Amino acid sequence: MASVKPSSASAARPSTFAIACWVLSLIAFSQILIAALALAAKFEDARQVRTVIKEVPKLIAVRIPSADPAAPTPAAVDRAAPLVSRPPTPRPAFVPPVDMPLPAPDPLPLSAPQVQDPLSERLVKQARQARVAGDMGLAIVKLEEALTHSKDDPSVHYELGLVHEQMGVFDVAGAHFEKVFQMGVSGAGSLYGLAAAKLRDGFEQPEAMLGKLSLGRVQIFNDLKNDSGQRTVLTIPVQRAPGETIDAGKVSVEVLIFNRTSKGEILQLEDRSWSKEQWLKPPFDWADGEETLRATYVIPPQDGQTEHLFGEYTYYGQVVILRYDEHVLDVQAWPRDLAAKIPAAAPKTSGDPAAPEIQGSPPPDFDPNLPIPPP
Repeated sequence: MASVKPSSASAARPSTFAIACWVLSLIAFSQILIAALALAAKFEDARQVRTVIKEVPKLIAVRIPSADPAAPTPAAVDRAAPLVSRPPTPRPAFVPPVDMPLPAPDPLPLSAPQVQDPLSERLVKQARQARVAGDMGLAIVKLEEALTHSKDDPSVHYELGLVHEQMGVFDVAGAHFEKVFQMGVSGAGSLYGLAAAKLRDGFEQPEAMLGKLSLGRVQIFNDLKNDSGQRTVLTIPVQRAPGETIDAGKVSVEVLIFNRTSKGEILQLEDRSWSKEQWLKPPFDWADGEETLRATYVIPPQDGQTEHLFGEYTYYGQVVILRYDEHVLDVQAWPRDLAAKIPAAAPKTSGDPAAPEIQGSPPPDFDPNLPIPPP
């Protein structure tokens, strides 16, 4: 059997398998070379020093201009110093300890106790009005009657002490003040301190203050065209003698207003809301030797029924009473017939007081809240 031998041409050509192996080897070598170059490039980049520019926020202080001219201007602020903004540190709340005593409340001002018996209360008011008017006899009668209903009332005993002190019966006055003092603060209220001061300082004779204080010339302004009604303004000067020391808390001035009705009657004012009194320059120091009290009296318009029953009211005059520590020092009545309306006359002063100055209307620039200059 004969064998077949390959030809020389087919033996010289490479096989397909060999070609494929070479191609795969070439691809693998290429990939290895690329990976090596990438690693070399990355390592080279890591060795280089790079500068990174980053924006950092900075706090800038902006100052608002102040209305105070003394405040520093923005140009005076040192901009070189860095401004550090820090949150405020919260303060811990104060918690008082359990055993810490609470502060004592402010003491309430004392007042005179109210008279318990209604009849005695009315009698005490009537006695006080009589004492202020100078009728000591009527005041004692009212208080003795009130004492039968309220024998332990501090107001009754204190008022009896004032009446007897003003009459000069100092032993009886001291006995009544002693009873008020023995009641203490719980029983007599503010009257306890007043009675204690009377017992401590003693009783001053009414004549001791004569010549030290007196009433000056009263000015009367009638303003009949006022919109709120008939208005009368009184300026009442209180004069101090040179070199004398006056306790302003003991000075009091009472103004009694009298009206004339269309029926011809002269009646004392009962509605105190029609009259307003005020000192022009408190506190009182008598630096210029004189202090002035202003009394403004307004008669409101009346309706037809009231006017028909009681008549039309017009201002007639006044009685001014000056007291020092409840002692009457001076009284001025105008017109002078009104002096008969008060039960007791004032102590005699040096000279006869001048008649008041009466003007038909206030000056054009009159201001009720400002003092009236002397004429």
